[in-house]
Amino acid sequence: MNVYIPFICLALGAAINWRGLPEKILQYIDYLTNLALFLLMVVIGINIGTSEEVMGNLNRIGINCFLISLSAVACSVVVTVLLEKTIMPLEKIRLQLHMEKGASIASDTASGSESKSKGRSSFSPLIVIMPACIAVGMIAGRFFMQNIQEYLLDAMLTGCLIFLYTGVGVSLASNKSVFSYIRRLGFRVLLMPTGIFAGCLFGGMLAGAVLSVPTNWAVLSASGMGYYSLTGAAMTDTFGIEAGTYGFIVNILRDVLTVALLPVLIRISKGSPIASGAAGCMDSMLVPVSRFVGPELSMVALISGTILTFVVPLWLPMGIQLLA
Repeated sequence: MNVYIPFICLALGAAINWRGLPEKILQYIDYLTNLALFLLMVVIGINIGTSEEVMGNLNRIGINCFLISLSAVACSVVVTVLLEKTIMPLEKIRLQLHMEKGASIASDTASGSESKSKGRSSFSPLIVIMPACIAVGMIAGRFFMQNIQEYLLDAMLTGCLIFLYTGVGVSLASNKSVFSYIRRLGFRVLLMPTGIFAGCLFGGMLAGAVLSVPTNWAVLSASGMGYYSLTGAAMTDTFGIEAGTYGFIVNILRDVLTVALLPVLIRISKGSPIASGAAGCMDSMLVPVSRFVGPELSMVALISGTILTFVVPLWLPMGIQLLA
């Protein structure tokens, strides 16, 4: 997807709702956004199921790829939590803004736990439905849609993302404090992608050492941060097809893990889902993550994902040279 499309769609959604849409219209938009989100998960699953590179190697190297991806997610989360507890207090800043606007302590507490309560109650269907949609898509792709044209999947994916980005823009316009939040956070927002990248590098090294996978394969795979196509291609070109398969599967699994672990991640910290989504927060992971972290941090997720999406193409050639 063109790098400008997310920002254009966000701006369009915000413009549509800037003066405030009727509550009933907002409910319909939310309903349609959920449907688009479920379709997106199915399309992601179909992409996995139709990929011979992924499905053909799951039995042989799938466990290693899963553990490398899990290690990268875990280390990214740990670094992010440390930043949140020291110089990047995401939730504290959010609560301060609410208090400055005259919100009561009680309403602030309710608002502060909004994402968590959604994760437990009103969002509980998403916890089950999103992974289930990925599974349905994988089964459909593997057994019924092997001959589907790639351009059709790309078109479906792009269509879902355009609708979802516009829906996020509508949500942001309903919560204009988002923009005050980003201004208050300032340059500290850059610490998020920096921490995620550092966590991925360490997670890859740790997994490579434990699993006896070549360190360069593990580190480069983990530092793809969800950018599976580029990571797989770059590693295949330099190290061969098996290394490229690691690069592809590790980063495909990162998206799947992010969706599956969202209820757990939001209980760890507000920034943890963003850390797990990594570069994917610029596209397919933005809406699932935003549903749990709330509108203020959805902008942090988008900024972080965008930066990491630009970092990966710059890092991979350098990393390959350093680790070859």
